[in-house]
Amino acid sequence: MARDFEALQARVRDVSYTPGTDALRRISPLLLQTQDLTATALARLTALDNSSYTHITGSRGSLELLASVVSSSSLAGTDLAHVVLANPYEGAQVTGYPADDETVRTARHAEAIPKMSGHLDDAVHQLDLCAIGCHYLAHGITEDLATAQEYKSAAVQHKTGPALTPAQYDALSALQGGGKLYESSTRGLGVTRVATNDGTRVSITTYRALARHGMVSADASTSLYQGQKITVTEQGRQALAQPRPRAPLSTAAATVPKAAATQGAHR
Repeated sequence: MARDFEALQARVRDVSYTPGTDALRRISPLLLQTQDLTATALARLTALDNSSYTHITGSRGSLELLASVVSSSSLAGTDLAHVVLANPYEGAQVTGYPADDETVRTARHAEAIPKMSGHLDDAVHQLDLCAIGCHYLAHGITEDLATAQEYKSAAVQHKTGPALTPAQYDALSALQGGGKLYESSTRGLGVTRVATNDGTRVSITTYRALARHGMVSADASTSLYQGQKITVTEQGRQALAQPRPRAPLSTAAATVPKAAATQGAHR
């Protein structure tokens, strides 16, 4: 709407007229267009007020700004209506009064022109406020939506947890079928290991990474020598509900050897 208000403001500012019938013919379309823009602004305010945008932080300021655009547009229409009112018309006088001669007509025009010009200046000012308000409104709504999207993305990331590597995903999948954390004796030293029910090998490093992310937990009520049952948490199940991550393409596989590329160019 900003461009519509700017275009109308330019037309009102540059309007040229002769008081009387010519002024009415030139001012009337400007008044009608102002009323149309007022109706459009009011319709958009109603739509915005009935939308989910009102749940976004900062939306109240945008609604109030759009309401001010409705007000300024309506005031611009009133100013143009005052131009119509101040316009000197050329109809015949009532019975008993003499018809206006050229001197009277010139005097009436001279008296009306400053009033009409003042109302036109006021309309230009109000339309300028409308255009500025629309620009600020568009910027504000864009920022509000962007902020809301960032917040939503952060919330989803927090809910689903950090991204897993393929190895971590496979380990988590295996542990969902059952597993335990235990301590074995190797050369007289206690070493903590992970065992899964399906025999999938899970390193203690991978297990600790999953535990650090809150995706698995071990039953600490039993000792590591007896074996602590491993449970996949709700956050871990949410991670498994996502597609398995793909392994990154290695640099060696992604790069065509120079010698091979050169050899393929010969016939």
